[in-house]
Amino acid sequence: MSSEANVRVRPKETEHEINEQGYFVRQKNHFTTPFGEGEGKLPVEAGRYRLIWAKGCHWSNRASIVRELLGLEDVISINLAGHGKHEQNLGWEFVFNENQSDPVLGVQFLSELYANADPEYKGRPTVPAVIDVQTGKVVNNDYVWLTNYLEKEFAPFHKAGAPDLYPAELRADIDKYNDFLFDNVNNGVYKAMFAQSIEAYNDAYEHLYTALDSIEERLAHRRFLFGDYVTDSDVRLFVTLARFDTYYFKNLGPLRNRIVDFRNIWGYARDLYAIPAFKNNTYLRDLARGNGDKSTIFIDYNTRFWDQIDYEGLWSQPHDRGAKSSNPEQKFKTRS
Repeated sequence: MSSEANVRVRPKETEHEINEQGYFVRQKNHFTTPFGEGEGKLPVEAGRYRLIWAKGCHWSNRASIVRELLGLEDVISINLAGHGKHEQNLGWEFVFNENQSDPVLGVQFLSELYANADPEYKGRPTVPAVIDVQTGKVVNNDYVWLTNYLEKEFAPFHKAGAPDLYPAELRADIDKYNDFLFDNVNNGVYKAMFAQSIEAYNDAYEHLYTALDSIEERLAHRRFLFGDYVTDSDVRLFVTLARFDTYYFKNLGPLRNRIVDFRNIWGYARDLYAIPAFKNNTYLRDLARGNGDKSTIFIDYNTRFWDQIDYEGLWSQPHDRGAKSSNPEQKFKTRS
C-alpha cells in the first residue's frame, strides 16, 4: 500500500534544470555510495538488491543490458517502471504489476522508495535505481558508475564465460571515452531537447553531430568502439542510438542525419542488436509508440506509423561489420 506522504509530484526538467542562459544542466545523482568491500561501501551480496529501470530511459537500459550480459539475473532482481495516468505527473510507477504495486517492495511509485531513503529529497526520482530489498530504500542511482560496479564488484557472481566489458588494461581509456559520450551524445540529445534558448540548442546540436561524425569515422576502422570486442562504452552508445530514430528525432528539430544515414554507425548498431541481451532489453516499438491525437489534420509521424513499421526487421538487416574484426565469430572478450 502506498503512503500518500511519500508520493511526490515529479519536478520538471524545464523548470528546475535550466540555467540563466537557457542550457539544460542535468541534476546530480543523489545516491552515489559505491559497491565494494570496506567501510562506507554497499556490500556486494546476491539477492539483496533490486534494479528498477524503464523501457524509455537509456540511463537505466544500459544497466539492464549489462545485468543480462554478465548473467546476474539470479543475483540482482529487476522490475520495470512506467507512467500511469494521473492529474499530476507522479513519476515512475509500477504500472506493469498487479494493482500497480511492485510485488517485492510493496509500493506503487518509485518516489516512495526515494522518500524511504531520504525524506527531504526534492529532485526527480530517477532510474536506474538500486533498492536494498531489506530496507525498501534506494541505495544507488548513480548511472554514471552503475554498470562498472556490475562489471567489477559483482564479478564473483558473473556467469561462467561472462564477457569482460571493462578490461583492466582499457579502463582509463573507457572512462575517458564514456565522459565524451555522456557530454556529447548520451546527455547531448537531452541538452538539445530541453534547451530553452536557441543559443543553447544550437550549441548542443553542433556538439551532438560533431561527436556522431567522429564516431562514424572511428567505426570505419574497427568493429566496436575499442576494437574487436564489445565493452562498456558500446552499451552506453547503443542505448542512445536505439532511441534516436524511434523517438528522439521528434524533439531534436531539423535533423542533419538519422542514425540510418550513418553507414558505419547503423551497421554497428545492428551488430549489437543481434546480441540477445541487447535485443531482449530494447523495446523499439514501445519507444516509438505514438501518443498524438488522430482527430487532427496534422498527425505526428509516430502516431501515424509506429504500429506499421517492422522495427525488428529493420534492425535485423544484414551488415558487414564482422569483416572489421580479427575474430568475426566472437563479439566478446572473456576473462582469462
